[in-house]
Formats: sequence, C-alpha cells, structure tokens
Amino acid sequence: MADEIVSVNEFQVLARQALPKMYYDFYAGGAEDEHTLKKNVQEFQRIILQPRVLVDVSNIAMSTNILGYTISAPIMIAPTAMHKLAHPEGELATARAAAACNTIMILSFSASASVEEVASSCNAVRFFQLYVYKRRDIAVNLVQRAEKSGYKAIVLTSDTPRLGRREADIKNKMIVPQLKNLEGLMSTEVASDKGSNLEAYANETMDPSLSWRDIAWLKSITNLPILIKGILTREDATKAMEVGAAGIIVSNHGGRQLDYTPATISVLEEVVQAVGRKVPVLLDGGVRRGTDVFKALALGAQAVLVGRPVIYGLAAKGEAGVRKVMHMLKDELELTMALAGCPTLKDISRSHVRTDRDRLQSLL
Repeated sequence: MADEIVSVNEFQVLARQALPKMYYDFYAGGAEDEHTLKKNVQEFQRIILQPRVLVDVSNIAMSTNILGYTISAPIMIAPTAMHKLAHPEGELATARAAAACNTIMILSFSASASVEEVASSCNAVRFFQLYVYKRRDIAVNLVQRAEKSGYKAIVLTSDTPRLGRREADIKNKMIVPQLKNLEGLMSTEVASDKGSNLEAYANETMDPSLSWRDIAWLKSITNLPILIKGILTREDATKAMEVGAAGIIVSNHGGRQLDYTPATISVLEEVVQAVGRKVPVLLDGGVRRGTDVFKALALGAQAVLVGRPVIYGLAAKGEAGVRKVMHMLKDELELTMALAGCPTLKDISRSHVRTDRDRLQSLL
C-alpha cells in the first residue's frame, strides 16, 4: 500500500492535515525562536551507535519496571494538554491505547477529560501530572482525587512559574477551553483582548513562588510517590534527591518554556551521574525513533516519555493512531537492540553510543 505509514514522523503530516491551524500550532509549536524545540530532535541525530556483532539476539526482552510497575517496553506516554482538541474521544482514547500497549500514561493537569473519567475508561497504571496554582487548594483537590481514583504517582512540573512565550499561540489568539479537572473549582475564562488567551490565563493562575521548600508541603498531602519533571542540571538533580523525589524527568517542556535550554538528551548523562541511579531517571523531548529510545537508555535513562507523536497519532487516527505510534517505537527499539547486539535492556551500555563529547575527548 502506497499510503502505509512506515515511520512515526509521518503522523505529524497527517495531523497537520486533520487539525485546524490554531490547534496544530498549539501542539507543534515551541517558545520564541524554537531553538530548543528543534535541538531536542537534532541532538539525538548527533549520537552514533556502536553495535556488537555475533551476539545471540534470537530473543529480545524489552519489559521494564518503573516505580514497581511493569511495562512492556521503556516507552511511556508524556503528559500533554487538551487531547479533545486533537480528537473527539480525547484522553479516553489515549488511555485505552496506553492500556492496550501495556504502558504508563501520565495524565495532564490540563486534560480535557477528568481524572475520574480517565480512571474509569480502562484498567491500567497511570500517573497524574500536576501544576501548582496560586490557589493551593486546587492542587490539594486534584492530588487527592487522583489518589482516590487509583493513580500511582504524582508528576510535578517544575519549569513553569510563568508560561513560555509561544508566538504561534499569540498570533492565533489561542483560546483555552474549560479544563475538565477544574470544573466547579475555577473558570479558565480570562479577560484578554490581545494575544494568547492561554498565556493570559497561565500568568494569572500559575504560582511563581513555588520552590524546593514546597515539596515537603506536596508530600504532606499525598501518600503517592512524587516525580519532578523539568530537571536539566546536575545541581537541580541533586536538590531533587535532597527533597525526596521518587524519580526525575529530564525535560525542557518540549521546547515550550525557556528557549535556548539544552536538548534533553545532551544533559541526560549529567543528571544520571548526579542521581547515581538511586531513583529512576526518565527523559522526554525529541523521541521520534526506536534508535532514540536506545540512545537514551545507553546514556542512563530508565525509560522515555513520548508527547507530540502521541498527539499526532491521536489527531490522525484516534485510539488506533496512538497504538500505532507506540507499537512502531517499540518495534523499532526491538530491531535496534537486535542489530546492536543487546538481547536485554541490561545489555544496553554506555559503550554502545558515541557522543560529540566522546569525540572531543578522543582528540585531547
């Protein structure tokens, strides 16, 4: 079939055709010059694989364990906002696809389906991503609802004291629909006659005073483990360990917050070394191929999170599109492991990749 989809990147083209410009730009866009957005993908391409040959790879084992929960492959679904802008079934379709793929979905705070609706849609392990607003009672309400609904961890997004300047959303005058999780708590309507309604709403609600000392408060309102998302430096990884984070997500918010931050894959190793494998380190940003997953694992990640490709799959083909994206990445990872001589995830080592830093050091 000439129209058969053979790579994850093809879903972006289909999504662009399927979505109104405002919504496509919302999902695809980044902050300011979109330097970081581009670098997230490009820096993966600069890492070279160093395979081993004549290894028995007749059986490839890809399942792994995240905070005690087994998933079929080290590929999870990242928290992304407002899935109903991409497809009428929204997060319910994404959740069913995650369950079918035996992986963990992190439900966004800004979902267009409630924590309860997603929890009742299918039986699966899920985490909940949290923003902390100036009104702390909203965080308390959502965390307790997530815990009651069976979510297994809280993912605190730490890189959003204010919203990054997303110029496409400003040009398009992006409108925020009422967020399902906030119904009965607060309205997302703001008085703004220029630019992005999303930016005005975020800057009115986000708590810029949120700091490391507030992790103790967050731990006091839940029994769930807390992962901190948005870590890019050794110093912050160390602080996350000091405040008792159960896991770290190396993330630059998909290039949507502070532009000219480093690509996540380029700082992963620094964070892993700071953590010393005491807690799981996950990575998001720029994962488009099974080889990307392999490279992240070789540099110390326990798993990767996939964001935009899931949205593109959802926009193009609904639940089946999300399943297809996840299966393609898993199949590509399996092939990469076989061709690189790694029958298990534990066989993937630092020596299987060569980075720009390695090449520079070899010249010294």
